[in-house]
Amino acid sequence: MFIVGSYTLAVVLCFITMLCWGSWANTQKIAAKSWRFELFYWDYVLGILLFSLILGFTLGSSGSQGMGFVENLRQAESASIISAMAGGVIFNLANILIVAAISIAGMSVAFPIGIGIALVLGVIINYIGMPQGNPLWLFGGVTLVGLAIVIDALAYKRKAAETQKVPAKGIVISIVGGVLMAMFYRFVASSMAKSMENPEVGLLTPYSALFIFSLGILISNFLFNTILMKKPFEGSPISYAHYFKGGFKEHFTGILGGMIWCVGMALSIIAAGKAGFAISYGLGQGATLIAALWGVFIWKEFKSAPKSVNTLLTLMFILFTAGLVMIIVAGNN
Repeated sequence: MFIVGSYTLAVVLCFITMLCWGSWANTQKIAAKSWRFELFYWDYVLGILLFSLILGFTLGSSGSQGMGFVENLRQAESASIISAMAGGVIFNLANILIVAAISIAGMSVAFPIGIGIALVLGVIINYIGMPQGNPLWLFGGVTLVGLAIVIDALAYKRKAAETQKVPAKGIVISIVGGVLMAMFYRFVASSMAKSMENPEVGLLTPYSALFIFSLGILISNFLFNTILMKKPFEGSPISYAHYFKGGFKEHFTGILGGMIWCVGMALSIIAAGKAGFAISYGLGQGATLIAALWGVFIWKEFKSAPKSVNTLLTLMFILFTAGLVMIIVAGNN
């Protein structure tokens, strides 16, 4: 299987993770013109599972190092499988809750609360689980990235035509979603072997862990997304019949979105062998700022915004860049 051989390559893969996690939502934005989020989400989940299999039978099964994808699955202990699958269930619930929080409270509230908690708490949890990297540089960088996320949210709020009262329900959902998003990665990490070259008996490689994780997302989606379809946060209830009325474009867009996200997740846990889970997760969660770049330069979301918003955006990108540099340096100390 493919194994990362240097810290430099691990950092490059983490940056690709950031790009993937910050870009997949563009497919949902495109699909939203004619396709409900609940329907899009089914294809998104299928895309994650499909790409986990593709990676398993390609990168996870090639080369002479480590253990092959199928061989590793056969020897995996139930504890490892349950841990990776639990990670998928937790991620799925967190993802749905954060999307729901955005629809209720708006991006300016849901993002700094949900993703901010996920970033800071997630790095702490993963660092405690496997300490790797200089903590001062790591947590200093995480703090700067967290501030950048808050400033990004302020920019969105100032862009709004009018200020509306934020529902308490939206804040609560943001908090719960953020805490869950901070936890899922550690469950996947706990299922994986510490040595990729010589995996410990019963534990998973990144490729088999990703596949089991994806199964957890798919299985739990029959509960979570079915409830969402019956009792949506916005719009009227929909049935499974609506899903099968979708055309090739609608289904392909969702599958593509899931595959893009899965590339990011795969590279993140593959890179963790050299970078450490805390650094790998922290860099990946900088995806919020990548999404902001899409919003600024491609979707022109700030086209008519006042000058003060542009100042906030500039400060956001400066803090974001400085935070990333500190996180990268943390791994070399």
